[in-house]
Amino acid sequence: MSTGAHEPVVAALDDAWGAVLAVGGELDATEWDMPSECPGWSVRDLVSHLIGIERTLLGEAAPPALERRPAHVRNELGDRNEAWVAPRRGLPGAAVLEEFRSVTGRRLADLRSWPTARFDEPGPSPVGVVPYREFMAVRVMDSWVHEQDMRVATGRPGHTDGPAAELSLGRLSSALPFVVGKQAGAPEGASVRFEVAGPLGRTLDVAVRGGRASVVEDLPGRPATILTMDTEVFWRLACGRITGPAARDAGLVGLQGDAGLGAAVVDAMAFMV
Repeated sequence: MSTGAHEPVVAALDDAWGAVLAVGGELDATEWDMPSECPGWSVRDLVSHLIGIERTLLGEAAPPALERRPAHVRNELGDRNEAWVAPRRGLPGAAVLEEFRSVTGRRLADLRSWPTARFDEPGPSPVGVVPYREFMAVRVMDSWVHEQDMRVATGRPGHTDGPAAELSLGRLSSALPFVVGKQAGAPEGASVRFEVAGPLGRTLDVAVRGGRASVVEDLPGRPATILTMDTEVFWRLACGRITGPAARDAGLVGLQGDAGLGAAVVDAMAFMV
């Protein structure tokens, strides 16, 4: 019988969580307290957040909500996340990392033991009712992004190739038509080329045709706007870690062609926060 041990998404989770353990193992006590680009969260808090989600998926009861909502928490989901994070703020980073190692080890053991059919079963997720396999792809992306948050906060760039990075960047890239057509409101006939540099760099053309934006393989002529950036800037923009104006002012994004359209698209890239 085929099991989760043969599921590519489980291998990607292993890769994502192993990278968190690797970068966490390099940190000294002061680095665990460094602020991340996630409002209100330190490097330690990022790992605590991942622990909370995986404990929840193991079926453990959620801790009680905090009596007072911190300023950086804006909704009920944030309340639930913060309830897992806050109790670990007084713990050494190494202890939080060891808990993460234990929790993710249990999760991987469970997932590898499941029959493949279980990954086909639909259920609730942050992106709606989808097969469990799709839900776990979201978990890969969330874990990889927070690992990258750890790296940005502590000046340790890396892990921009391999299954977790490939899956995560692919999912982020798939949202570019939404960014161009819906978020930026690009007009009919507009076209935008994204040139993303790095080990998993890619060039994608998005065009608005028939009132709908989509990735196209046959863009005639030169696109109206060409945006160039590296992988780190790409995911930071997509995940709301840096604003479009800040990225443009810092020279992190190259823009050729229609400057107004290009600025509107860059400023609309924060679709996942």
